[in-house]
Amino acid sequence: MSAFFFSRLMPRTLFGQILLTLLGGLLVANGIGLWLVVDDRVRLSRQVRSEYAATRVAESIALINDTAPAGRARLVRLLESPSTALSLDEPWYDDARPVDEDFEAFANKVNERIAGRHMHQVITLERGTVSPDAPAGDALPLRPPPPPALARLLAKPHAHNVSTQARLNDGTVLTFRYSPPLAVAERPLRIIGSLLLVAIVVSLLSIWVVRRLTRPLDMFARAAEGLARDLEQAPLGESGPREVAGAARAFNSMQRALRTLIHTRAQALAGVSHDLRLPITRVRLRLEQLPEGAVRDAIERDLADMETLIDDTLAFLRAGDSSEAAAPTRLDALVEGVADDIAALGADIEVNGSVAQPVIVRPSITRRCLANLMDNARRYGSGKIRVTVSGTATEARVDIDDDGPGIPDAERERVFEPYVRLEASRARHTGGSGLGLAIARAVARAQGGDITLSRRPEGGLRASLVLPIAP
Repeated sequence: MSAFFFSRLMPRTLFGQILLTLLGGLLVANGIGLWLVVDDRVRLSRQVRSEYAATRVAESIALINDTAPAGRARLVRLLESPSTALSLDEPWYDDARPVDEDFEAFANKVNERIAGRHMHQVITLERGTVSPDAPAGDALPLRPPPPPALARLLAKPHAHNVSTQARLNDGTVLTFRYSPPLAVAERPLRIIGSLLLVAIVVSLLSIWVVRRLTRPLDMFARAAEGLARDLEQAPLGESGPREVAGAARAFNSMQRALRTLIHTRAQALAGVSHDLRLPITRVRLRLEQLPEGAVRDAIERDLADMETLIDDTLAFLRAGDSSEAAAPTRLDALVEGVADDIAALGADIEVNGSVAQPVIVRPSITRRCLANLMDNARRYGSGKIRVTVSGTATEARVDIDDDGPGIPDAERERVFEPYVRLEASRARHTGGSGLGLAIARAVARAQGGDITLSRRPEGGLRASLVLPIAP
């Protein structure tokens, strides 16, 4: 299930997938890097504060120890700060709990600076202390009442105090309470800004690189699509990375080979056409020497069928290789001209609609395409033929409807294959070589269009020719 949703969220283009992977990895890497930097800054800041506080405690103890008892109270007030409180009135807490893990670095620094000079201990007290007369674990207010600075320090919400007690040379207990600032969510804006700038620069560079690497694929796709319509299109540029240049050279070589093959085939077809028509002509001349009769008529029909088959086969093979130049053409006028020719054969045909914009096509082969479609409707439609011309901004459409039996759904693509004829709806006595629809679709696709067959809601068959309108 997760793989399904992942595939749905992934872009469909290679450019989008590569870009998403690169930018996603970049964002994850920057996020992890930012977390590591901030965490390192917090650790370093905690270490520096611990060293500074431990040094200040050690120096304060030494200074107060060297001061006469009469002047110690005034010195204590001078040494107090918003985060530090000193007291000469508290007892020695034998059963106070040790410092938390967060204050171990501070305790170690204090031990380094005081060790050997004074008896001392580093303990943790929270908003109260343990009275010597109370059972272990009972937290009671400080007795005697703490000095004002210490009271303010203890009154801070959620204040966690680490206390250092030292016995001076005369036995006085000096309690040094330090309340470090609570850890706050630091906002290293400069680091975040720098990483964001790096991310933007790398993202833009990634977009440019990925686009440059994937653009040749799009170019190859357009060239391959255009190759089917125009074998004489300009070759691809053979520049860029080695692999891209090699692929472009291979594509151009393939285009030249196809062009040579098509030209060779055209020459061979012209020779075959000439060689086949010459014997047919000789047979016709000799046929004139025979007396009229059923045998002569049958031979003439066979010769006519042979000529029709040769013409249709050559037309099918040359459908995408016409030497005729494409030109802007009024499709509705072309349709009406073909409809008049079909009507002259006895068809009841009606043309409606128009296309305001000219369509760039090869008029002669497009006319043959339309004639094949309309003649099919005349032969097998068994009724009125309705031709509708319509268009949009991007394509022109010609729908040819008949009232015939139609074509089964499973056979609608097969009838476009050469020499395919359907016995149920296309009887052989109607004539034809089975190449009409194949030629029509080949002509349409050679010009970037297509032909489809569908069943009409009212019954019968609809043949739809779609041609692109060049911008």
